Amino acid sequence: MITMDFDSAFPVAPGMTVLDVGAGQGRHSFEALRRGGIVTAFDQSESDLADIKVMFGAMELEGEVPEGASGSVMHGDARSMPFDDESFDRVIASEILEHVHEDEQVMAEIFRIVKPGGLVAVSVPRSWPEKVCWKLSDPYHEVEGGHIRIYRASELVAKLERAGLAPYKQHHAHALHSPYWWLKCAVGPDNNDNPAVKAYHRLLVWDMMKAPFVTRASERALNPVLGKSFVVYLRKPEVAV
Repeated sequence: MITMDFDSAFPVAPGMTVLDVGAGQGRHSFEALRRGGIVTAFDQSESDLADIKVMFGAMELEGEVPEGASGSVMHGDARSMPFDDESFDRVIASEILEHVHEDEQVMAEIFRIVKPGGLVAVSVPRSWPEKVCWKLSDPYHEVEGGHIRIYRASELVAKLERAGLAPYKQHHAHALHSPYWWLKCAVGPDNNDNPAVKAYHRLLVWDMMKAPFVTRASERALNPVLGKSFVVYLRKPEVAV
């Protein structure tokens, strides 16, 4: 499930250095690697990073990694990243800032490590679908490592601008996932055996695996209203001459 628009808003050309901050299961790292990037998946979870490393190897064996591209993993804290200033052409931060108390510290680190003229893609849960989840279920967000805040889009963009980044595009994504999470919250976030939850999950898996026209077109139409994720793309200004 890819949240970022790699085709137009956030292009990754062969040989570009790409950092996936809070890489999670690696979905954006894998896509950047397929496009020829020199990718670093960065996360606090050593088990997730181990899985990503295995997948990087499998992609290479399957011939999915273009010549000159590479994928590596690194463990660490997004509030203080072990990279030199201006190290990366592209930085991705997908669904991570809502988990971190010191979100502006992470934004400052992102600004520091991206090259002048480089691009940053950030996504967080959209405010109103997220508010529904919080109202339906306390366990949805009151867990260790869970969501600690709900961003308004304007609030997120303003914080990123204060960090020095310049936004140039934004959109919403994953409209079909909003009702799924409302349903899960209504029956209990951990109740994966609920028949309705299982049926909806099968629909989402079918959509991701087959990408049928009917669900892809429906989601595109619904994203502006129902999209679960808010995505903003930003550029680090060039150094003044």
